[in-house]
Amino acid sequence: MRLTKFTDLALRSVMRLAVVGDGDDPLTTREVAEAVGVPYTHAAKTVTRLQHLGVVEARRGRGGGLTLADLGRRASVGRLVRELEGDGEVVACDDDPPCPLRGACRLRGALRGAQEAFYAALDPLTVADLVASPTGPVLIGLTDRPSG
Repeated sequence: MRLTKFTDLALRSVMRLAVVGDGDDPLTTREVAEAVGVPYTHAAKTVTRLQHLGVVEARRGRGGGLTLADLGRRASVGRLVRELEGDGEVVACDDDPPCPLRGACRLRGALRGAQEAFYAALDPLTVADLVASPTGPVLIGLTDRPSG
């Protein structure tokens, strides 16, 4: 199974936000985009989706920025991936033209089971687990900010 680029970006963004210290200024969407190596517009769309999921909070104006919500810190990675990926099938049996085996195929069910096993393997992990050492220190170094 392969995650969409959108889900990959969302997870990397959440991970970067998870290592912002309590005394640090919140990151901007532009800083998150630079840290994870994507265009600003892609990061902005991702942040908007994460806000709708209640994972990220954004404040505008002076002193504003992005922070990881409490839900984001304790969220199951499996749940996040399910929400971001949606309920789509691994294979496209009903595309145009539809697969001629779709009425008697066992592959679709087997792949659905594999997809659920993939999500189940991610269910016990939280965002906090993903940013444990050695990942956290690397994430912190991704955005060079002037001190002060």
